[in-house]
Amino acid sequence: HHAILAGLKQQAVYALVATVWLALVFTGFQGMEYYEAPFTISDGIYGSTFSLATGFHGFHVIIGTIFLIMCAIRQYLGHFTP
Repeated sequence: HHAILAGLKQQAVYALVATVWLALVFTGFQGMEYYEAPFTISDGIYGSTFSLATGFHGFHVIIGTIFLIMCAIRQYLGHFTP
């Protein structure tokens, strides 16, 4: 946002790409956490609460990542102006 307002279009693209990369890393770690967890959603209140909370958060991160990818593409194409 501040880079766009300052007219630094390339810096804004780099910042968006870095944010997308970090979101993908986070999503990968969350996937590993699900894979290596010693419990499942059907293992009682802890498993179901963990799965619900982290599942909603992971879904939120994935939707946000898609949104940021679209913003990065649009910024690269020059759709945003100060």
